[in-house]
Amino acid sequence: MTHNVLVVDDEPKLCDLLASALSQNGITVFTAGNGLHALKVLECEDIDLVISDWRMPGMDGPQLLAEIKSRFPQLPVIVMTAYSTVKNAVQSMRNGAFDYIAKPFDIDELDITVSKALQFRDILKDNQRMRAELDEHQQIDSLVGDSPSFRRVLHAIDSVRESSATILLTGESGTGKEMVARAIHKHGNRADKPFVAVNCAAIPEGLLESEMFGHRKGAFTGAVADRIGRFQQADKGTLFLDEIGEMPLALQAKILRALQERVIEPVGDPRERKVDVRVIAATNKNLLDAVANKEFREDLYYRLNVFPIPLPALRERVEDIAPLARHFANTLGAAAGKRFSGFSAAALQAMANYSWPGNIRELQNCVERATIVASQAVIEEEDLPAYLFASRPVDNGVLIENNGVPADLEAALAEVEKAYILAALQQSNGVQAAAAQLIGISERSFWYRLKKLGIHVDKIVR
Repeated sequence: MTHNVLVVDDEPKLCDLLASALSQNGITVFTAGNGLHALKVLECEDIDLVISDWRMPGMDGPQLLAEIKSRFPQLPVIVMTAYSTVKNAVQSMRNGAFDYIAKPFDIDELDITVSKALQFRDILKDNQRMRAELDEHQQIDSLVGDSPSFRRVLHAIDSVRESSATILLTGESGTGKEMVARAIHKHGNRADKPFVAVNCAAIPEGLLESEMFGHRKGAFTGAVADRIGRFQQADKGTLFLDEIGEMPLALQAKILRALQERVIEPVGDPRERKVDVRVIAATNKNLLDAVANKEFREDLYYRLNVFPIPLPALRERVEDIAPLARHFANTLGAAAGKRFSGFSAAALQAMANYSWPGNIRELQNCVERATIVASQAVIEEEDLPAYLFASRPVDNGVLIENNGVPADLEAALAEVEKAYILAALQQSNGVQAAAAQLIGISERSFWYRLKKLGIHVDKIVR
């Protein structure tokens, strides 16, 4: 396997020496005289390893290391330093450097260190490739189900996949919106182009514009180099805007312009950039309610809602629970080196009786746990998590009338919501992030529900 190594040093003779030494091992060597030049090379070339000097004018070694770890987190970096500053190199390893070599260095020592770093890089690449293949297999093949509501989703995917129309996916958290977006991209006419996913709720508001549209060097504190945004990364491909309902109003106008005009302006750069991007947006919010409450722009809503695809909750497609569970058991079991022949009738009935507030994501987590604890080829009822068998929360303190219909729907829903959140907190030992993931909602939504329902975590777990 051939490798590309980038040597960064402001001494041209040292760059030439390292290039000569490394090329004898079949390595292609790129050189840069400073950190900013190095970043430009990294944006254009597929580099496997960076060897950087510690002291350089402009952007020095520590600054370059920090930028690489931010933008290329799996790219190994070897720091070169003089003997008198070895302590600085040790500090750089704590900050993410793979290793260091001290000047003047021995060529054999250099070869050994470089060889280890490239082996590490190869392992990471292999893991990424296998994980991507597995994820892609899961994402596409997880469109499992034959219920009428899900067949409508599959028909919609087939109708729009060859189009460049903007798509709005709606549905509760965990219903598979990103999975559907990836399926549309994979089976459409942009399949060989990038698929870029952005969680609009996970990026701090102050960084969201730069993340979307990129920025010029010096546009704000910390902008040490030019950077392209997600729109340009997805050029000719698909941009998936997850949780679009959480996007700040100030940025919605710029997103609208990007969709209408197909142009963007990086932060700090007045020049427009043309982009050819198919946008798929997703939300678990009722955007029309958000529009009515002045929380979401009406014009952006209609621009996004060109081709809406509502995704049904798992409780609305109960007949799909068994095939989905078998699919997850086969896939997750194979990854863990186990083979399962299926689920017992009691286990399938227990899953069918549960309401799945976290939808497909929660079902997958449930099956994953079952594949870990199951000792037989058939997954039994006792292999399933205990919360599936909790008493129905709607009967707990809520007045039931009219053949099981709650007299106060809002109170009934609040009790259901509270029961699930309490169960998740108990199972996660009070760790809120883990509890939110367990029931398939964002941490922000989880914190909001805690406050709304008056739940105090410190009083739950002791």
